[in-house]
Amino acid sequence: MCASGQVYDRIGGGYAQYRREDPRIAAAIHAALGGAGSVVNVGAGAGSYEPADRRVVAVDPSPVMLAQRNAGAAPCVQAAAEALPFGDNTFDAAMAVLTLHHWADKPRGLAEMRRVARGRLVLFGGHNRERNGSWWLHDYFPAARRLVAGQPGNPASTGRTVAAERIASVLGPVQVIPVPVPADCTDGFEAAYWQRPEAILEPAVWRATSALSLIPAADRAAGMTRLRADLASGRWHKRYGHLLTLGELDLGYCVIIAE
Repeated sequence: MCASGQVYDRIGGGYAQYRREDPRIAAAIHAALGGAGSVVNVGAGAGSYEPADRRVVAVDPSPVMLAQRNAGAAPCVQAAAEALPFGDNTFDAAMAVLTLHHWADKPRGLAEMRRVARGRLVLFGGHNRERNGSWWLHDYFPAARRLVAGQPGNPASTGRTVAAERIASVLGPVQVIPVPVPADCTDGFEAAYWQRPEAILEPAVWRATSALSLIPAADRAAGMTRLRADLASGRWHKRYGHLLTLGELDLGYCVIIAE
C-alpha cells in the first residue's frame, strides 16, 4: 500500500464528520473544472468536493476512507495515485484535493493524472510555503512546521507544502488561483481553525487534521498545554486577536490548473 493509504487508515476515521467540504472552496474547485463532463477524483477520501453535475469516478488507497463515502456518492476504486487503474485519456479532467502532500511519489502521481485525463488537471492544497506557515498554529506546534516544510527542493518529499513551481516542473505551465480560508470553514484541514483556536484542543478535531495527528505525541501535548494556557490568560488574544475581525485569510491555499 502507498504512503497515503497507510496514513489515512491510521488517522482517517473521523473524516466524514470533521472534514466536510466547505461550499466556498468547493465553488472554486468546481469552477476550475470548467466544462469537463467526466472527472477522476484522485485521493478522493470520503467524497468531499466531488461535483454532482458531472460523471465522477473516485480513487483512494485507504479502505477506511472509502468506507465513509455516502451511499449516493460517486463510484470508487481502491488504488494509489501512482498507479491509476484506467486507460489513457479516459476522463475529461482529473482533480486532487488536499491529498498531494501524502503521496509517496508525487511526480509519478501527477504524471498518472496527466495520463488518464485528456483535459485539465485541478489540484487544491497549501501550495504557498511562506503563507502556509505564517499563522499561529506553527508557533505552538513547531513539529507541524517541520512536517509542512518537508525537504525543500525535492519533488518526492513527504513535506506537506507542494509548491506550484514543483507541480509545474512535472505538468508544465500552471495557473494558480489563491483561495482564502473562510473564518467559519467547515472543512477541518490544517488552516481551517485560524480564527477558532479553542477547536484545536478537541481531540476529535486534531485527530482529523494530519498536521497535528502525525507529529510526535510529546510535541503535540506540549503545544496543547501552551495553547490552553495562553487562551486562559488572554495571551493568545493579545498576540493574535486581530484575526478575530477578519472574514477570511490567505494562508497559501490555492487551486492549481494544468491544461
